[in-house]
Amino acid sequence: MASSLNKYLAHSLDTIRRANWYRQEKLITGLPSAIVEMEGQKLVNFASNDYLGLAGDKRLIWAATDAIHKYGTGSTGSRLLSGHRSLHDTLEKSIADWKKTEKALVFSSGYTANIGTISALVNQKDLILADKYNHSSLKNGAKLSQAHTLNYPHCDTKDLVKQLTLHRSNYRHCLIITDSVFSMDGDLCPLPELIAIAQKFDCWLLIDEAHATGVIGESGAGSLEHFQVEGDNIIQIGTLSKAIGSLGGYVAGSSVLIDFLRNRCPTWIYTTALSPADTAAAIAGIEVIRSESERKNKLWQNINTFKKQLESLNLDIFPSDSAIICLKSKTAEKALKTSKKLHEEGFFAPAIRPPTVPTSRIRFSLMETHKTPYFRDLCDYLQVS
Repeated sequence: MASSLNKYLAHSLDTIRRANWYRQEKLITGLPSAIVEMEGQKLVNFASNDYLGLAGDKRLIWAATDAIHKYGTGSTGSRLLSGHRSLHDTLEKSIADWKKTEKALVFSSGYTANIGTISALVNQKDLILADKYNHSSLKNGAKLSQAHTLNYPHCDTKDLVKQLTLHRSNYRHCLIITDSVFSMDGDLCPLPELIAIAQKFDCWLLIDEAHATGVIGESGAGSLEHFQVEGDNIIQIGTLSKAIGSLGGYVAGSSVLIDFLRNRCPTWIYTTALSPADTAAAIAGIEVIRSESERKNKLWQNINTFKKQLESLNLDIFPSDSAIICLKSKTAEKALKTSKKLHEEGFFAPAIRPPTVPTSRIRFSLMETHKTPYFRDLCDYLQVS
């Protein structure tokens, strides 16, 4: 006889399947690349966040293996106990220099950087204003903080000002949180306006640079460099697992911010330090990005080529200012069918459905290592499908 737990879970899974929201892993073999092998089939990879093709770069692999030989496979403890290595200092200095901040702090993932930082900075006495389309880690960080949280419509600064005018004076501190590049849409937040609003209402501004770092800005440093803006009370958070080609997360900002997080951020204090291999690979990845600007330039050539080809077919795509380009789909069922047909034609492009996004879509992630014929072949198929 099934337990009440299993009965409940089986019923919930059935509901998920009927809504076409069911998800399952897809096994990929071999090194990360623009071409991947999935279950015996070679596919052009439009599903990867490895925007600059560094996750399989030999220099990152060598850096990681050298670090393993020198430091071992694990950090063995949290940074405040036995886990601190000179590699962590080197990586943090590299990030701070690139981001033009006083200091940086490395986390085991971008997710833990977000939820830990938000919950350390604000509490029940404070207010959070959050973009409705923020990443899950930002949303869950707001929940964990127990601050009073209000969402503003996506990138709607007029509504943000309206809500601040009504509510700001009722709270001790106010934290505005937003993605810089929105991961499921590809558009950019209106950063200059947000900085001005934060200054006017005495707010702190936290931006998640996960999909901006390495992709936008003259040196790939992200949205502040892209918009050529700066400001006080800004907290930059990002990942090392996308364009940088490794694993982990970071916070970049003032010296006092980083010192505070070392003493009050639970997801940094109580988590085993980033492994030597991941840390060394991230150091190498940043070095490559900063010294080889042609990689980012080639990525943007690919982005612009693909967008022009899609627009020439009059396909309905979401506005994008990044390496993420999404094709609109009327239903989750249609998105799944389109993704499956693309798979059969040799393209790996996932269907993104609720509850991850409000409306279904096919999400294409562009890479520097994509070749122009891939876009032509894909668009030829989309034209006749």
